[in-house]
This record gives sequence, structure tokens and C-alpha cells, in this order.
Amino acid sequence: MPELILHHYNTSPFSEKVRLILGAKKLPWKSVFIPPIMPKPDVEVLTGGYRKTPFLQIGADMYCDSALIADVLEHLQPEPTLYPEPEKGMSRILAQWADTTLFWAAMAWSLQPRGAAEVFAKAPPEVAKAFGEDRGKMSAGNMARLRPADATSAYKSYLRRLSDMLDDKPYLLGEAPCIADFSAYHPLWYTRRIESVRTILDLTPAVIDWMDRMAAIAHGAPEKFSADEAIAVAKAATPHTLLTDSTFQDDHGIPLGSAVTVRAESFGLEETPGTLVAATRTHYTLERSSERVGTVHVHFPRIGYVLKKAEARNALTRAPS
Repeated sequence: MPELILHHYNTSPFSEKVRLILGAKKLPWKSVFIPPIMPKPDVEVLTGGYRKTPFLQIGADMYCDSALIADVLEHLQPEPTLYPEPEKGMSRILAQWADTTLFWAAMAWSLQPRGAAEVFAKAPPEVAKAFGEDRGKMSAGNMARLRPADATSAYKSYLRRLSDMLDDKPYLLGEAPCIADFSAYHPLWYTRRIESVRTILDLTPAVIDWMDRMAAIAHGAPEKFSADEAIAVAKAATPHTLLTDSTFQDDHGIPLGSAVTVRAESFGLEETPGTLVAATRTHYTLERSSERVGTVHVHFPRIGYVLKKAEARNALTRAPS
């Protein structure tokens, strides 16, 4: 089993999703805590620009986005499965909805003024200001945000619909948790942490019971690891992807070996430059080289990410193969 290194921080909702998946699959992992806001020099040297949380490191391979991380963990440990038949397609579609639509409704509700005041109550005022500015830069006006009043209506509706799904089964699609459960859980987990706003969950007791079952999965037994240790692991390793699909799928007219950039579609718009070494039906892989980490591969899911040819100044040191 390869060494799994999760770069995360405690209050990151998407990190909680991945931590629970690691716990469910009983996979050993190393824990590297990263800052919740920029600057993140140790993150950027490994990912090349991607700064969202979390990312999973396996040797010299960096897997970005929790959806792709889930696929990697499923490949490493197929049981218990995240994608059960015959609901495999449904579980992925529901997970994508939860990671986007449900997530943003939950965040708008949770971080309304009284929620934000509680989250930052023990921090100096400049910390809250810095957090707000950081998250503003991540969207750069490129996405519409729900106002708290609109989020209230949406969030209540979504909670009722989740409750309806739990009427006759312990998890959203059956007798065991799947990717839909892990994706729907983490935004609600964030709400539940904030006393001043968590009462919205009381409207749906079935959802609370389900959350208790999900929380009981726990995180396993992570081992503390430092950023310097993780960087040393990357420098000593050779990139070797664990993603099983390898057929080149050219939807952009960009050949392998090209200098490209990849960024998220709507949130976390920082670009990662590199050399395109894979573009399959599910993911992109960029190769990057630097003195501090050597050669690494950075992997992104296709869904939710934008691939473009890079300008000459973004080209990195790699000869096309």
C-alpha cells in the first residue's frame, strides 16, 4: 500500500469528506496541516498553484479535488465501495450536486453574520478580515453567492429532500454509505459545528440521525507529518499515477507535451501551469519540475476544471516525450 499524505486543516469541509472516506476504508494516512488562507508556500511548491483544500499526495503525485481523491482511494481499497451497483451513476450525480449546490447553500447559511461572528469570536479582527479577503480572491467575482435569506429557503428544502431519502434506509442510497453520503455530509458537518446556526438541522431529525451514523465512521488513525517531510518524500520519488484510465481523449486540440494551465471553473481560480502528460476521460495530469521538489505530477478531474494552452512564460522545464 503506498503512503498516503493528506494536506488539510481541521475545519475544512472537503477535508472532512476525505478524512471520513479514509476512515471508512480503514486506510492508514499521514496528516499534514496547511494554512486555511494564503500564503501557502509549501502547498504551492507541490501543486504549482492549486490552493484549495485538501489535496492527496502519494509520493511525487498530487491529486487535487476531493472527487478525484475519492476515485484514487477507491482504486487503492475497493471495499467498502463508494460507488455501489446499480446506483453507481446516481451516487456520482448526487455527490456532484452535494459538493456544489448543497455546499454553497450550507456555507451561505452557516457564515451569515451571526455564524461568522461565532467562527471568528476568539480570533483578532484582522483574522476574519483576512479570511474574507482570501475567499473573495478565490472567486474573483466569477460566481454568484446566495444571500443568507435565499440560502435559508434553499437549505431547508435540501434538508427536507435528504430527509425524504432516509425514510426507509440508513443511508441516502441504501444500507451502506456511498460517495453521495460523504459528499452530502460535509457541508452539514460544517453547519453543525456552529452553535448559533445549527438549529436549522433540528427541522429534520432523520438527517441528524444519519449524520450521527456518518460521524461514527471516524477518521482512522492518522500519523502526524510535516510539510518538510512531505516535500522530501516528493523529491525522493518518481511520479507514478494510480489512475487506471490512460487513453488520450483530446477535447481541446491540445497535444500531449504542450505547455498548459489548469484551473477550477468557478472557485479557486489560480492556475497551475505544467506540461500536459495525460488527458483521459476522467482527468488531466500536468508534469512540473522545481529545485525544491524535483519532478512531480499534479492530477485534476476533468469535471469542474478548465484546460488551456499556456503562454510561453508559463512553460516549464520538461522536454516533450
